[in-house]
Amino acid sequence: MADTDDTSAARVKARLPRGFADRGPAEIAATERMLAAIRDTFELYGFEAVETPFVEYTEALGKFLPDQDRPNEGVFSFQDDDDQWLSLRYDLTAPLARSVAERFDSLPKPYRSYRCGWVFRNEKPGPGRFRQFMQFDADTVGAPSVAADAEAAMLMADTLEKVGIPRGQYVVKVNNRKVLDGVLEAIGLAGDENAGKRLIVLRAIDKLDKVGPEGVRDLLGPGRMDPSGDFTKGAGLSADAIARVLAFTDAKRDDAAGTLSALAEVVGGSARGVEGVSELDQISVLIRAGGYDDGRVVIDPSVVRGLEYYTGPVYEAELTFEVKDEDGKPVRFGSVAGGGRYDGLVARFRGEPVPATGFSIGVSRLLAALTVLGKIEDKAGLGPVVVLVMDRDQIAHYQGLVAQLRRAGIRSELYLGGAGMKPQMKYADRRGSNCVVIQGSNEREKGAVQVKDLVLGAKLSGAPDRETYLAMQAEAQFEVPEAELVEAVRKVLARHAG
Repeated sequence: MADTDDTSAARVKARLPRGFADRGPAEIAATERMLAAIRDTFELYGFEAVETPFVEYTEALGKFLPDQDRPNEGVFSFQDDDDQWLSLRYDLTAPLARSVAERFDSLPKPYRSYRCGWVFRNEKPGPGRFRQFMQFDADTVGAPSVAADAEAAMLMADTLEKVGIPRGQYVVKVNNRKVLDGVLEAIGLAGDENAGKRLIVLRAIDKLDKVGPEGVRDLLGPGRMDPSGDFTKGAGLSADAIARVLAFTDAKRDDAAGTLSALAEVVGGSARGVEGVSELDQISVLIRAGGYDDGRVVIDPSVVRGLEYYTGPVYEAELTFEVKDEDGKPVRFGSVAGGGRYDGLVARFRGEPVPATGFSIGVSRLLAALTVLGKIEDKAGLGPVVVLVMDRDQIAHYQGLVAQLRRAGIRSELYLGGAGMKPQMKYADRRGSNCVVIQGSNEREKGAVQVKDLVLGAKLSGAPDRETYLAMQAEAQFEVPEAELVEAVRKVLARHAG
């Protein structure tokens, strides 16, 4: 009869859920450095921090309202003990709208805030597409003037430069939803009866960067067959209507004045379209006054992402430098941040118009861009000073040495494993330590410790002659009284501070 291993049978398989990722110390350290730079820039503009919970009532999120017994389209949802549906937030904007609406009367208005945190999407994961990712948002609520939109665009530019994207390797593009609304009015798609057709047109334009102008032309007309053989039904617009929509997306000229003139022509006599062009003109004046009209912030109708969601100006930060794909072909990194005016979101809770505008930075994407540019160090930072344990019965004494270092503000740890000296040295090396503290019985009887510089010790083999070797060896490991431990460790750490 075969033996059975109950322990093996009960063992849980260690596996990571699809679309999620573990993060190591190097990535966490790099992310924290980048987030600190973003935070500094946001606060320079007068924005203040606020934090909302991961979980909201599903109905408060708005975008993914449940239409079945279980709301599982796009969000992770569950029911609490009183049968209320709750969901993990899918962005940071909807929770902000709920928070502002709840505290509306007590908040200063305009209310300028920033938030950073994880968001969750219950979508099919893929390369570079995760179900959990981090965003960093800045929003102004209660400011109807497009000056708030212009400031957001300028803040985008300053933030990218603060984190290390050089000027000339990014551009912030500004467009306006109202201009497109004017184009739709001009081609006869105004009114509630055309809402469905307008949505098809918006979605077709939103695919401009994926399928190109000809692909959008097909989607605006009879439809498009993609390479996989799937057919997408088109909007069925006339040739003239298609030409006008494409003229909108292609209205970019060499300067803001030329672009605005082209947009004014494409919206025809639409009052809403004229209003949108006027708002872009105002933003252009503010951008020029701030000194950002040097190519950092431009009026560009090619920004079409999110036009279904936003109500006015939209803006997007795009990286313009090229990287190589897996096949060695040059590709652009693309957008790392985007946003716009969403005057209807807070109104869902208040029942009255509340102007709001803001943008979101894709933290992981921006970090990846900085890594490509060589702006991110692939390290977790300086490891702790490790106090080795040579005599197990003296561990309390070693603990006192560690405490002495920590009181002096020196990051340090006591080796808590069960290995001997050589494995302890290897452990310190893997921890990224610059030095270790060694005390055997001989040193302890004298009230002394040995301080070993691991960085200098690793260079001993490269000494050009014996005299240099001996000098380096004396520096690499030396003995000091316990009372001088802190000073000696600081000396080693300072040696490698650069």
